[in-house]
Amino acid sequence: MLYTAKTLNCNGRIVDLSQAQIMGILNLTPDSFYDGGRYEGETALRQVENMLGEGADIIDIGGMSSRPGAELVSLEDERKRVIPVIRSILKAFPEAILSIDTVRSEIAKEAYACGVGIINDISASKVDSGMYDILGQLKVPYVLMHMQGLPNNMQQNPNYSNVTKEVLDFLIEELGKLKAYNPTDVIIDPGFGFGKTVEHNYELLKNLGLFKILECPIMVGISRKSMISKVTGSSSEEALNGTTALHMLALQNGADILRVHDVKEAVEVRKLYKAYTSVQEY
Repeated sequence: MLYTAKTLNCNGRIVDLSQAQIMGILNLTPDSFYDGGRYEGETALRQVENMLGEGADIIDIGGMSSRPGAELVSLEDERKRVIPVIRSILKAFPEAILSIDTVRSEIAKEAYACGVGIINDISASKVDSGMYDILGQLKVPYVLMHMQGLPNNMQQNPNYSNVTKEVLDFLIEELGKLKAYNPTDVIIDPGFGFGKTVEHNYELLKNLGLFKILECPIMVGISRKSMISKVTGSSSEEALNGTTALHMLALQNGADILRVHDVKEAVEVRKLYKAYTSVQEY
């Protein structure tokens, strides 16, 4: 059993999981599917200030796009994008809880040395086999995500006999492997949009509660994704309303962390969910 507590120790900063946590997205990339090219340097700091002011509990920082069709950037390019910004954020906001969205153990180690408290690896160590090795050393929570393929090919032909069972089986197998590396905590992510069709994504969302058997916190990243725009006929820029609707479903089905572009609206969903669940049912 990898998770039993109601808190996460994120490099000395504590995350309370008694209510769902809001993880604000900071993409330091020119080509992310929704907000690519918007943030760097001072604009990144202002965006972090905005997200923290709106109630973000965690800020997830990424220097490499994982949109469908994206290729891996060089190690040096990723380092240049994220490490200076991490240092600037923690200088300006020393109490902020940061997560590094990377598939590279070297970037994860450097980010941790700067003060980052969560490693968010979409590849489950498949890109860098050394990722699991560092978890016992760093002792910070690790986000274990399912992805069929890699970003450059994951949406070419997603295929499952039973997507919920196969994603669950994958996570069970990887959690078994992770025990040997003695990580502090593991957060699981079914990987919405990562090698899945629209139908696969909705099946996973509907069956999200089944993932509670893993006894790990569940992170959901559905913000402004094509599983919304393809149903509503809108663009990612117009997908906030749909995102909000699905965030409520995610909370109802057991999500512990919502990874979002729009913090204010996600915090409002959490407040409404709390109000809804706090009243007596007859």
